[in-house]
Amino acid sequence: MTKDKQSWFRGVRSSKFRHVYGVPAKREKCYDNIKITKNAHDSQFCAVNPKFLAIVTEVAGGGAFLVLPLDRTGRLDFNASRVTGHTGPVLDIKWNPFNDNIIASCSDDCTIKLWHIPDGGLSRNLTEWLVELQGHKRRVAYIEWHPVAENVLFSAGFDHLVIVWDINKGEAVNIIDRHPDVIYSISLNRDGSLLATTCKDKKLRVFEPRSGIVVSEGVCHAGTKASKVVFLGSSGRLLTTGFSRHSDRQYAIWSQHDLNIPLTCETIDSSSGVVFPYYDNDTNMVYLAGKGDGNIRYYEIVNEAPWMHYLSQFISGNPQRGLGVMPKRGVNTAICEVFRFYKLHATRGMCEPISMIVPRKSDQFQEDLYPDTVGTCPALSARDWISGMNNPPILISLKTGGSITTHKPRVYKPPQLPPTTDLNNKKKFAFLSTETVPDYRPIEFHDMSEKSQKTSSNQSTKFQQLQQKFGNVVLQKNIISPPLNDNKVLENVDIPNNEAELRLAFVRQTDELRLVRRQLANSQLRVKELEEQIRKLQRQ
Repeated sequence: MTKDKQSWFRGVRSSKFRHVYGVPAKREKCYDNIKITKNAHDSQFCAVNPKFLAIVTEVAGGGAFLVLPLDRTGRLDFNASRVTGHTGPVLDIKWNPFNDNIIASCSDDCTIKLWHIPDGGLSRNLTEWLVELQGHKRRVAYIEWHPVAENVLFSAGFDHLVIVWDINKGEAVNIIDRHPDVIYSISLNRDGSLLATTCKDKKLRVFEPRSGIVVSEGVCHAGTKASKVVFLGSSGRLLTTGFSRHSDRQYAIWSQHDLNIPLTCETIDSSSGVVFPYYDNDTNMVYLAGKGDGNIRYYEIVNEAPWMHYLSQFISGNPQRGLGVMPKRGVNTAICEVFRFYKLHATRGMCEPISMIVPRKSDQFQEDLYPDTVGTCPALSARDWISGMNNPPILISLKTGGSITTHKPRVYKPPQLPPTTDLNNKKKFAFLSTETVPDYRPIEFHDMSEKSQKTSSNQSTKFQQLQQKFGNVVLQKNIISPPLNDNKVLENVDIPNNEAELRLAFVRQTDELRLVRRQLANSQLRVKELEEQIRKLQRQ
């Protein structure tokens, strides 16, 4: 009895996030008249960063998603431009954390594609991709960018494989083939050194992604419906959501080193929608949102039992089909916004921003709400991470850098770094695009698809024919193969010093290529005319 009295008198737990509340955007600040996909796949179908909002749309006979500049709110034009390069429905989309203009998408057509979105948004349908990754034998369900290493991407497919990709080379770094059934979700810890997955066989697994070694595994939730997992930052713990044997929705918290028994497991409710967890490392808050629910519950994570405390919930009468999450560098610190969702309505074609706000009277910057957060500078290159290095993410201050919408400007300046960065500059150039040129991908990516193989082989054949016919030695030197005996020419042509020179060389070669194509077309016409004259003479 005394014990009960003591627990009753313990009082309300103190927390600065206890009174966090959600504020939906006004109608004119929403995105309306969008044909949101009706696909039953357990994905968000929405991705957002400080520059763009991307939403998977419903189309017939292919896959497409919409990309809008963040400020283009209101009613959408019916014929708005889309990204339409996939031949099957798009299942997941994710923005590159280190470049706000690059987005990755995976699809029913078994491919992953990377796209470059111009700063002002799309002026026409985008069908030309930067990179195409082919390796999955069945549709690709989920993709995830590495949190600290540049140009490393993870994908999970219905072929029960998780593939780690090096985007620079367009090839797989590692293929993890340790799942006997469909993979339900993937998550990376804060420095990207561990990968967690949930699977239809009801098991939660933690991998070392470079080697594919299973660090630990255990039975997750006993129910048959999909379970989801998210790392709780660098705390060494994971959160899973799923269903009990009796179809009640649950959440559980686990130690990443021992997945035999959860640290805690609690019932949420008895609804049927899959619950998606969202973790905010800066505030140690977790948001749980069910598909088809109208509400979003939020909790605070602590470092001792019971590990997670319920705070409150945002309630809405409109059910959600998916939720996109704004990176912390894109929130509005002036109104004490700590998280922002972009909610896709299930019953009408609308995307509605929802701001989670901590009530504070002062309009000064709140240091305790906004510790330094993840920025857009990668801590590692793909090569460094693949070779075994781990680094924590590079952080930025929201007080000084929060108002910047992109940390990777389109205007490139010569780097103030040693010459060893030339390789990195070459790799970054892969993500530059020129709208007027149909095939703007660098040469190292040309062997990634059948289409580009044909293009490159056809072009090289035409070049050889032209060289034989016209003996254009200058063209041969500049475009096909720089002379190996002249080091100065080799330095100038093959390895420009910075991005600006690379771009100039690229534009110059493009112009020459266009000229050569025109000459080739004229010569082919002339050949046809001569053949016709020969035929006439033969008849006479």
